[in-house]
Amino acid sequence: MDRDLRRAAVVALGELGRSHDFADRADAGHGLAAFAEMHEARGPLLELVLDPDDTFVTRVTSEALLRRMDSAGLTVVASALAVADANQGDWIRTAIADVFGVCADDRDKTMRWCGEMSRGTDDRVAVGARELHGILAGIGPVLRPS
Repeated sequence: MDRDLRRAAVVALGELGRSHDFADRADAGHGLAAFAEMHEARGPLLELVLDPDDTFVTRVTSEALLRRMDSAGLTVVASALAVADANQGDWIRTAIADVFGVCADDRDKTMRWCGEMSRGTDDRVAVGARELHGILAGIGPVLRPS
């Protein structure tokens, strides 16, 4: 893994995320989600999930982070969920329903991660993880194990 190239990609996508064009910001959020495990990506990702000008950016970025199905993506979404305004929160919840409304195994695994995250030392992430857990508990996935 070339750490310098990955860092350069994060910087470039972070700059794209500051564009005045909502489509550029949405593309940046989608692309940056691939780098969510990198410390340098977390701030720009959080800003894009909480985009004050366009909830399309919120939804696209949230969905990309959730589709990672890992703690790096969930941490950013939980942190954003804890402070999102009502409109942003609605679109984050829509992304959660879209991602976790299919496979019960994915939803259940994510609920376990949320349980662990809710006991963490970062209060904002813990609050968001508890909210995320509650949202997930209300989703009835289409595919369940037999």
